[in-house]
Amino acid sequence: MSGWQFWIDVGGTFTDCVARSPDGILRTHKTLSSGAIKGQIDSIQGNQFSDRTRCSDPSDFWIGWNFSLFNARGEQFFQSKIESFSASDGSFLLADPFPEEASAGHRYELTCGLEAPVICIRQILELPLHKELPPITLRMGTTRGTNALLERKGANTALLITNGFSDLLLIGNQDRPELFALNIEKPSPLFRAVIEIDERINAEGKVLKALDLEAARKQLEQLRSNGTESIAIALLHSYRNPDHELQLGSLACELGFSEVSLSHAVSPTIKIVPRAETTVLDAYLNPVLRSYVERIRSSLAPGSDMKLMTSQGGLVEGLKFTGKDSLLSGPAGGVVAYSRISSDAGFARSIGFDMGGTSTDVSRFGGTFEMEAETVKAGVRIASPTLAIETVAAGGGSICHFDGLQLRVGPDSAGANPGPACYGRGGPLTITDMNVVLGRVRPEEFPFPLDRNAIESQLQTLCDQLKNSLGTSYSLRELAQGFVDIANETMARAIRKVSVQRGFHPGAHLMVSFGGAGGLHACAISRSLGIESILIHPFCGILSAYGMGLADIRKRGRRSVLKRLTPELLTSLSVEFDDLVNELKREIREEGISENEIPPAENWFHLRYAGGESTLAVRDSENQSVRDAFQTLHQQTYGYVHEDRDLEVVAIEVEVVGETRRASLSERSVQASAPEKRVSQTQVWHQGTTLNVPVYHRENFAAGDEFEGPAILCDLGATTWVEPGFRGRLLEDGSCLISGTEHVEARAIESANAEAPPDPIRLEVFNHQFASIAEQMGATLQKTSISTNVKERLDFSCAIFDAKGQLVVNAPHIPVHLGAMGETVRAVMNEFQELAPGDVVVTNDPYSGGSHLPDVTVITPVHDQTNGQLLFFTASRAHHAEIGGMTPGSMPPFSKSLHEEGVLIRPFKLVEGGLSREEELRRRLSSGEFPSRSPEDNLADLQAQVAANRTGEKLLLEMIHEAGQDVVLTYMQHIQDLAAKKMRRALHQLADGEYDFADHLDNGAKIAVKITIAGETATIDFTGTDPVLDSNLNANRAIVTAACMYVFRCLINESIPLNEGVLMPLKIVLPESLLNPPSYSDPKQCAAIVGGNVETSQRVVDVLLGALDQAAASQGTMNNLTFGDESFGYYETICGGVGATPTGNGADAVHSHMTNTRLTDVEVIEHRYPVRVEQFSIRKGSGGSGKFRGGDGISRTLVFERPLKVSLLTQRRGEFLPYGLNGGASGLAGENRLTRASGETIKLDGCVHLQVEAGDKLMILTPGGGGWGDAKQTHL
Repeated sequence: MSGWQFWIDVGGTFTDCVARSPDGILRTHKTLSSGAIKGQIDSIQGNQFSDRTRCSDPSDFWIGWNFSLFNARGEQFFQSKIESFSASDGSFLLADPFPEEASAGHRYELTCGLEAPVICIRQILELPLHKELPPITLRMGTTRGTNALLERKGANTALLITNGFSDLLLIGNQDRPELFALNIEKPSPLFRAVIEIDERINAEGKVLKALDLEAARKQLEQLRSNGTESIAIALLHSYRNPDHELQLGSLACELGFSEVSLSHAVSPTIKIVPRAETTVLDAYLNPVLRSYVERIRSSLAPGSDMKLMTSQGGLVEGLKFTGKDSLLSGPAGGVVAYSRISSDAGFARSIGFDMGGTSTDVSRFGGTFEMEAETVKAGVRIASPTLAIETVAAGGGSICHFDGLQLRVGPDSAGANPGPACYGRGGPLTITDMNVVLGRVRPEEFPFPLDRNAIESQLQTLCDQLKNSLGTSYSLRELAQGFVDIANETMARAIRKVSVQRGFHPGAHLMVSFGGAGGLHACAISRSLGIESILIHPFCGILSAYGMGLADIRKRGRRSVLKRLTPELLTSLSVEFDDLVNELKREIREEGISENEIPPAENWFHLRYAGGESTLAVRDSENQSVRDAFQTLHQQTYGYVHEDRDLEVVAIEVEVVGETRRASLSERSVQASAPEKRVSQTQVWHQGTTLNVPVYHRENFAAGDEFEGPAILCDLGATTWVEPGFRGRLLEDGSCLISGTEHVEARAIESANAEAPPDPIRLEVFNHQFASIAEQMGATLQKTSISTNVKERLDFSCAIFDAKGQLVVNAPHIPVHLGAMGETVRAVMNEFQELAPGDVVVTNDPYSGGSHLPDVTVITPVHDQTNGQLLFFTASRAHHAEIGGMTPGSMPPFSKSLHEEGVLIRPFKLVEGGLSREEELRRRLSSGEFPSRSPEDNLADLQAQVAANRTGEKLLLEMIHEAGQDVVLTYMQHIQDLAAKKMRRALHQLADGEYDFADHLDNGAKIAVKITIAGETATIDFTGTDPVLDSNLNANRAIVTAACMYVFRCLINESIPLNEGVLMPLKIVLPESLLNPPSYSDPKQCAAIVGGNVETSQRVVDVLLGALDQAAASQGTMNNLTFGDESFGYYETICGGVGATPTGNGADAVHSHMTNTRLTDVEVIEHRYPVRVEQFSIRKGSGGSGKFRGGDGISRTLVFERPLKVSLLTQRRGEFLPYGLNGGASGLAGENRLTRASGETIKLDGCVHLQVEAGDKLMILTPGGGGWGDAKQTHL
């Protein structure tokens, strides 16, 4: 490689640069990404000033730069231009004299209008503005696209979408981002206008309605006249047939729009919502990125080569850099770098740990880059292959605080201004401050003095608060270590997510630590995860920039297939593969890569079991059949295979690499030498002891040198804390390999006194650990289930219980499951007096803590492996799409008894003593008057639930092994007590007294509640609720308990453990009524309950919130729709309007309160089922008016393509509207309409079961939310 090379990572605050000179020497530089050079004046005289820190700068370098001076308030009060600069004394001559108020000590900035990368280049080459740059090679990653997205500073963009779907991206998947937020805030859209295009293509790619190009021309001309710059075109099923998009794209280009993005080209895959969002993102960011790239390119010399890093980990020519591929541009450089350096160090598998100031990025490399086909960044779904990078809000700047009961780290960050407390600008305590106090961050390594007094003052205040509030005494360093421990556990959760949840154990990996703060935490986190080795590169502080020099050009192409795997299909796909390979090779050759620099392409099949949802990517190989490769990978990832299930090829994908003349890893910026290793000594506080620790600098070592921890290793822009029990060894490329030594002692098993107050630090660490286990259970269930309800709609929950059946942690997915599973666990304990190791119990009995029959719960007791003592329960509840009953989908609208709703599974040992009783359960599912229509699917999903529970069991036993049984069991109770204290604190904020409210179901049945607040307790009395109904809208104690837990959890405006403690201050009085029908041994005598779970639960929440005056009524229904025949059943719940609150408008078109399931994508529904979604939009004006308006519901129309049975189970279709509060108007009621193929329209009741024929249309209008407050005081 000849000439200068620059590898640059433009971050949000700093721009990092690694430069390679023509003779192979590497140099580094860092500057602010704003392009401003900051300084402080030492002296002023006339037009001159001096700054001694600039004496090392090249002579004449600053000539022509703009000079700005700022007062103590940060206000600019003087500007001029620099006419000369002398490096000998750091003196500057300005074009204008200073004003009188200017003096020494004032801060200044130098700017020149160039982008930060160009400034870096000029600084390294020591070339002032008036000198020409030589031709260079520039490889760069940038956050410019990410910043524009976060700040919503993209182009003025319009979306063109199929008629009837203008609101599709506002509705999205219908789920709300925060489960317990009554004021729901959805991400703001990127587009400013939406135009509906009158056209339609079906799931097979057939044109149903031709495109009216002239009408489209008029619409586009109107957009052009309104100032629209960019056009995003996303039409239904364009991935099958792009003809209409191509025609519209040509028309838009003809009319002069600066950017036109077509969804089939941006993301040629099924699912209109993520494809359209990705297309809008591309159109929104492309002009911003193009302008940015052009500004840099125009500042370089002719003949320079400029390439940018994409989110896929490959380089692309500058002008081909697009919005959808830009969001991980910087972090991708780090992944490329650590994958190369770990592989060259001899490690096949590695985990990247990139800890910066505000967040930490975690990823995995196992010989190939791990990719995600779809991800979410800054609230936008991206349907484009990206590196699988997990970001967690924990970094050096994460704020450390105490909320009166709980120690917390993050998620907020101090940022660069004011920064951590140690910056001396009044900033909050952060993880960086904790490391300063502990001695792990050395003030000498900072470019400015650190204010240790500011840290210690704030820490002492926290220690005093802890002493006064909890009676817990800490020294400053003990508390600092505690905050670091909490942060470490937060980051360890993220690493588990990218490894354990994908079927890999962290301990089988090398950890590559980088980023400014990574090395300070790497040893502790690796110890927590069982990782034996850590690699620290000499450029660890700027590794993402270094990775730009190691990258190749990479191109990926993907095509949808959506067909069963057969030999004939494989033959036809070989042609498709060849076409893709040739297309991508042509693109790479266009970037100056010759044919002999393009190795053989990698071909991938994206496969899944037929009827399943999760796909796995399998590489095409001559050594193994596609099916065998899939089964092997499925077993590794999920722990099971289905031998008899067909496979579906979802898509094929090709990656072609153009090998660039990239950097050699052996190059070093400094020649290796071996002077005295121990440069200095410092004191570090570690595990209760002050240690005298040597401080090393990387350049003090030669390859092969070793050192023992404890030690501090200093690098450019980064520090590594090597704990006792670890040894460092220098490798040939200058990297330091840190490994645990054989004398590392396991942490002593501690006992705990259940009567003693909890240690706040350990409490928060255990809180994270228990939550992580529940999350990993949920991930296992979601991966291993075959059900769309679980995989896509997320209609499941996983939880951990103590030996008494008390809820310890519940991964919050669906609120109607909250707290309810505890009733089930305790019912199982009553049913089986002894549960042995190896037992697994399944039940769906609504009268034993269940919700309704489709919600099936699997419970696994966890025993001590030595003495057989019962320690915990793990449990999972999932909505099965079919469990029998009168109608397909098991949601019969007119059931009169539990018997008619499906197969009742009273507590049954699915596994007894390790032996499966699956055959017995299969017979039960397949027999009776109303058997399951899909017993094999039921059993498959039950296997997934068992696997989820086993994941929890394994992790809990590992926790006991590490921390000790007494400690774990004691802190299980402490975590429940913490939740109880937080609930009591929230109740204390409410005025004592009685609060009454009542509402009615559509049949007139009353739900009444009286809430009595007395100090820190609440009694919730449902006396006055009407008797048991002869319909299926009866609820039960579990459903009511879940509703109460949800409502009172919403009163706590902070994150808390979701467990039995929330219920401790609450007393629920529930007499026999429609909310608590009696149980009978014969299910024919038991009240029907299927609607109570999904409908009545919503109304219970409404009356509770109404009584407390917290929110007006939301839609009060889940709008349950099922359709199918004897061959299939489909079930969905549909969003609506949310009630307004005293502080905000209700949200439009989102699921509220007791559900948060996602809606299956329009294209997926139409691909899988004989139905067409004709329109799906927001029902504007359906929310009630008020000072704060209620949210609008939606309008959804389905056209059936063959005879089917349809059931609707909905509420708020009658006279009882979603009420407003305090003068707010009610929302509109919902409506259900059927239009026969003949044209006849029928208004349907809220609950209906009917036969439809081909061509019939069903329209569902969901209710709006109630308003809050007098409309005359409308909030703008």
